[in-house]
Amino acid sequence: MLVVPPRPELRQRTLDTPRLTLAPVEPADAADMWNAVDTSRAHLEKWLPWVPFNTDLDASWRYCEASANDWDHARALRFSIRERGTRRFLGVVGLESLAHLHQSVELGYWLRIDGARNGYMTEAARATIVWGFKRLNVHRIRVAAATDNFPSLGVIRRLGFRFEGIAREAERCQGRWLDHALFGMLASDLAAT
Repeated sequence: MLVVPPRPELRQRTLDTPRLTLAPVEPADAADMWNAVDTSRAHLEKWLPWVPFNTDLDASWRYCEASANDWDHARALRFSIRERGTRRFLGVVGLESLAHLHQSVELGYWLRIDGARNGYMTEAARATIVWGFKRLNVHRIRVAAATDNFPSLGVIRRLGFRFEGIAREAERCQGRWLDHALFGMLASDLAAT
């Protein structure tokens, strides 16, 4: 079974990397999240079907509140990504769709446009993956990206996921169907690196 730590406990300790601080998404993150989404809308909408529904600060607040609730009910564990020095909000990385019986989760993430191409997402996702395997007792992590979302596919490659196949027309985004490249990583894969 998965072992999910209480959100308040982790909020106080955070996950720190050399450049980033990861903490559970909370309603207090809503204004920063709204700004990140709104200033990166054109960049994010191409790949993420939820972006058009994030229409105002209240929508970001509802997402943050739902994220806290998902954590408390062990459904999804989402982290805000912030620069360590400046505390600037960069995006979200999380473990979604927790399947407790199978010790399986899905990796999800997004990053604001002015934080892209700095290695932040690889750094944040790596910390999240290691935490998932070592702290939560995860056995398998899945991740998918549109077959033409080359920046996201690059993150997945750098993290060491193994390609498992293509899901045809897996997601509808901006009026078009996206094929998804599917990848997986096992706890034993991490131990082997």
